[in-house]
Amino acid sequence: MSPRNYTRIGTLKSIESFGDYLAELGIDLPCDAQVEAGPQSPLAQPIECGPLRIGNRFAIHPMEGWDGTDDGMPTDKTVRRWQRFGQSGAKLIWGGEAVAVTHDGRANPQQLLINEKNKAGLAQLRDELIKSHLQQTGSSADLVIGLQLTHSGRYARPNCKDTPEPRIAYRHPLLDRKLNITDDGPLLTDDDLYRIIDQFLVAAKLAHGLGFDFVDIKHCHGYLGHELLSAHTRGGEFGGSFENRTRFLRQVVTGIRAQVPNLQIGVRFCAFDMPPFKPDPSRAEGGKLGPGTPEDFQRLLPYRYGFGSDVNDPLKPDLTETVLLLALLQDLDIKLVNLSAGSPYYNPHIQRPALYPPSDGYQPPEDPLIGVARQMGIVRQLKEKFPNLILVGTAYSYLQEYLPNVAQAAVRQGWVDVVGLGRMVLSYPDLPHDILTNQALQTKRICRTFSDCTTAPRNGLVSGCYPLDAHYKKSPEMIKLRTIKSAAGQ
Repeated sequence: MSPRNYTRIGTLKSIESFGDYLAELGIDLPCDAQVEAGPQSPLAQPIECGPLRIGNRFAIHPMEGWDGTDDGMPTDKTVRRWQRFGQSGAKLIWGGEAVAVTHDGRANPQQLLINEKNKAGLAQLRDELIKSHLQQTGSSADLVIGLQLTHSGRYARPNCKDTPEPRIAYRHPLLDRKLNITDDGPLLTDDDLYRIIDQFLVAAKLAHGLGFDFVDIKHCHGYLGHELLSAHTRGGEFGGSFENRTRFLRQVVTGIRAQVPNLQIGVRFCAFDMPPFKPDPSRAEGGKLGPGTPEDFQRLLPYRYGFGSDVNDPLKPDLTETVLLLALLQDLDIKLVNLSAGSPYYNPHIQRPALYPPSDGYQPPEDPLIGVARQMGIVRQLKEKFPNLILVGTAYSYLQEYLPNVAQAAVRQGWVDVVGLGRMVLSYPDLPHDILTNQALQTKRICRTFSDCTTAPRNGLVSGCYPLDAHYKKSPEMIKLRTIKSAAGQ
């Protein structure tokens, strides 16, 4: 099926037509005919996590704006975004956004940076989020706010938006070619990794002092923590065996427990991955990007460059090590786990199903609902194996009008504990609150996955919802974005 023929969610005018389309695609998704409101709603139920009480079943994923200052402080745009996170009514704020633990680990020169100098700015973000949450809901007693700590590794661009300065865990033949890495210069040594671990510990202590309830040790989307999980070909203390590939995570967790014992810990990681994809030029239509096709990995079989993927067919998930990692987290007494998949840099349709691609992406090679079902189904499998962990799910935004129906059913049937929202909150931050209070959905604010929030930062602009949020739609950056998209045939 051509991407042009995928049915747009907005054209499905009833829950019955949505269900019929799922059946046509052969997709198994839970979906309730009616969405409940009030304190008895499945989505309104609190959930306990050690000393933390999460007041409902909505979470806000980390959403970066690439709009900080050169030295990593928030700007007015950053503050506005965090205010809208609080306004959402979601009771679990998973990190706010990725905050780099060191300058050379920033993915963008405008990424937030945590250090002594920047404490006041980060404290302001948390305070403004709480204020807007109180104004929307009347109580912050059951609001849980984390801070996502990161090192961008392979995707570091700390000094100039158009100048990559990668720091890699191992040589990856496919990604090295995409990023023009031709020698071992960017390889991190074991000593380098131990220094980065120390920087995570410093950051965790600062986050605790600022009042954050937990820190997320980021292990997703191709950044350093995620890459280390797949470092099968690396030598030394951080590569090869599963024990070595999880050493970074274990060292950070152990250090936080020793130095900041009252700080809770969460981990966002990719449950599965696939090889990089590229647009297929032979199938391009009307000047647009072709649909995605995987880079040729046949000569690399057995494929030793992924985590959660089948070594003999890396287009298929293999959850063997995913289960081992969840068991490790359980042993480390980490209950908060946020599950994602793939990477926005090299296979965005896996990680963030969308009908419209970013400018550096490709047309979806499958109906995006298939990608939603893939992630939700895998979270369901993992939840069955680990009933005592609190699992946050991903990929719900593409469901659009039917997000409430599917989210409620997924929680009610035990597929997932908490429904995570990302892109949707940029265009429609009030969505969780509107669902929980039985207000009609504001359909003109629903994210339609135009991917401008990704295209913009890929081209040196701040991220935001340019099509639907007037703050960005009327900005000077919108003129630049239109030019960029036009040049890309979008």
